[in-house]
Amino acid sequence: MVGNLLKMKSVRESPVSYFLPIGEEEVLMNELLNKKIRIKFKLQINCIKCGRKTNKSFAQGFCYPCFISAPETEECVLRPDLCKAHKGIACDMEFAATHCLIDHFVYIAYTGSIKVGVTRHTQIPTRWIDQGATAAITIVRTPNRYTAGLIEVALKKIMADKTNWRNMLKDISDIDLSDEKLKAQKYLGKEHKEFCIENSETEYINYPVLKIPDKVKSISLDKTPVVEGILTGIKGQYLIFENGEVLNIRKHGGYLVELSF
Repeated sequence: MVGNLLKMKSVRESPVSYFLPIGEEEVLMNELLNKKIRIKFKLQINCIKCGRKTNKSFAQGFCYPCFISAPETEECVLRPDLCKAHKGIACDMEFAATHCLIDHFVYIAYTGSIKVGVTRHTQIPTRWIDQGATAAITIVRTPNRYTAGLIEVALKKIMADKTNWRNMLKDISDIDLSDEKLKAQKYLGKEHKEFCIENSETEYINYPVLKIPDKVKSISLDKTPVVEGILTGIKGQYLIFENGEVLNIRKHGGYLVELSF
């Protein structure tokens, strides 16, 4: 099976079902657990936006021209507080209407440690699954990305906003985040109190992981063009192999590969 990689699709079940897009096909990766798989990089990368060949991938799959011009890579993707769509300013206002000028959640997730994040209301629970969260809870709902970004910036003073991928892969805790939610809501200023959610509860996510490795080593197709081994788990966007090696699929968006099993 040969085709360009895209990030894995997921269905929230127990455990999560993962589908790996390769070209025009999708592979249910759960069925490959405890089996030997082989991923061979064909030394070609195509932009996930325009399809052109590129020697280097930017922002998880874009060629450089798309990286600097596509709405998917605008600065507010990483920094919601910098979004200007509510002022009518964006490189693509049609895109902004469906990605920035809609309801957003600020949430707390457990990904090996507690973190705060922002996502569109349409991306729950996909966002949590992509981050490998075992538990998550929404704390505020805002009418646009910018407002959610301001709240995230405020909460970053009392909690982290990054995930340590090693801790995420090795940790299976499913803690109750209710107290963290109340702590965050009490910390917010009066201008943001109206967005607080009263009735949200901790949601838990179970991943298809047969074995948790003692040590994990991230590998890339650039340095290891042939990845081969027994698949023992899938979490976040990572494939976990029996020897502790892990491959971040999303990082390799647009890579042309051959998958065999």
